[in-house]
Amino acid sequence: MKSESSQPITELDELIQRYPDIEYLDAIISDMNNHIRGKRIPIIEANKVYKSGVQIPESSFLLDYEGASSDPCGRGFSDGDPDGSLVPIPGTTAYVPWGTGKRAQVLMQLMTDEGVPSLVDPRNIAASVVSRFNELGYTANIAFELEFYLLEQKLDDNGRPRFLDKKHMMNEANEMQVYLLEDLDAHHDYLHAVHQACEIQNIPSSVVISEYSPSQYEINLRHVADPLLAADHCVLLKRVIRQVAASMGMRATFMAKPFIEYSGNGMHIHLSLLDAAGENVLRGDSDIASPVLRHAIGGLFEMTPEMFAIFAPGRNSYRRFVPDMYVPVNRTWGYNNRSVTIRIPSGDENARRLEHRIAGADANPYLVLAAVLAGVHHGITNSIDPGKASPAINVSGNVDPDLPLQWDRAVEALQMSSLAKSYLSKDYVDLYCAVKKEEFSQFRDYVTDREYQLYL
Repeated sequence: MKSESSQPITELDELIQRYPDIEYLDAIISDMNNHIRGKRIPIIEANKVYKSGVQIPESSFLLDYEGASSDPCGRGFSDGDPDGSLVPIPGTTAYVPWGTGKRAQVLMQLMTDEGVPSLVDPRNIAASVVSRFNELGYTANIAFELEFYLLEQKLDDNGRPRFLDKKHMMNEANEMQVYLLEDLDAHHDYLHAVHQACEIQNIPSSVVISEYSPSQYEINLRHVADPLLAADHCVLLKRVIRQVAASMGMRATFMAKPFIEYSGNGMHIHLSLLDAAGENVLRGDSDIASPVLRHAIGGLFEMTPEMFAIFAPGRNSYRRFVPDMYVPVNRTWGYNNRSVTIRIPSGDENARRLEHRIAGADANPYLVLAAVLAGVHHGITNSIDPGKASPAINVSGNVDPDLPLQWDRAVEALQMSSLAKSYLSKDYVDLYCAVKKEEFSQFRDYVTDREYQLYL
């Protein structure tokens, strides 16, 4: 029997050597709504997590926005709420710099009793699609961009969010400013703390900009040649943005459309593809798009209606899709044009990439990644033509009637999609739709303030 001193050194051991004051390890997961859940383990017991994992109910991944189980497809109450085993994802152990500063965290993956990845875990769904995508022989370089609002921690008397400094973010004509460096200076301490936390946790955050609305920001992540790692980075960045804000007495929200009169929050994905020789296969010779890029866009367009409920997961998500607001309401593509759905950014042809602009910041990054890669794979393997590129004009005012821009329509389109089930698995699509249908039902049973104003 090995002595304790001869046991293999874990990532946690190495972290403790750097931060000897760590008292707890947070073993964290991302559920379908990207709520971070998990268990907090005293550090004296934490090495067991790396040796034998930790148990958690499978239903933890299938909870609605309120954290309740609707027993979707009999998973929860009906089957006795069985446990699965969480195992650490290598390379994700990190120090937690907010709060007490005495914690570590590690991302976890859910496994079944048979030792295979459980398909109730969104990360495993993404991993399955990535594995299928890799059969094309291309390396996918992926980067996420995240938009969010920084708000007062306390809601107003009506339970609604409050801007931190709306007056500062507007000019004398009461017009919104964008890319204004003074807006970054206004919350330099917060943005710097986010950057420092990302450095500590090995999250490759990059450019920060002030967005179109008061207290709205965007943080970009650097491209990585591992799609699953890119989604990990996005999940962890969302956690950093929220937790650093909370630790400084503020509230950060990825709600898709917290203010009707202002811009929504998006989650954009940038994607390029390299062949075995390291050449970018999206680069066109005499055109802005190679055949591979055109087919990738064609596949994304064909699957957009069926995957819309992944990109827009909740009731509020659909308030973001308003014409002439730089938000996709159709299936268009073009070069250096932010009014289209799939943008081909300008720049070096050798770095040619597509930008997928549909998903809201409220979506689960793993599921968005899975949906995007599924569309690209479908388009390339079936040589799907996306049609002509849009000219350099605004095309965001033309609503595509075939897009399900209402929540119930989108969920129904996903439920009926054989393509989505072939990529995400029938079981997961059924589970996802069951949860979303229950959420929709709850909204129908809720009497809004506006109804009281109109009908009381």
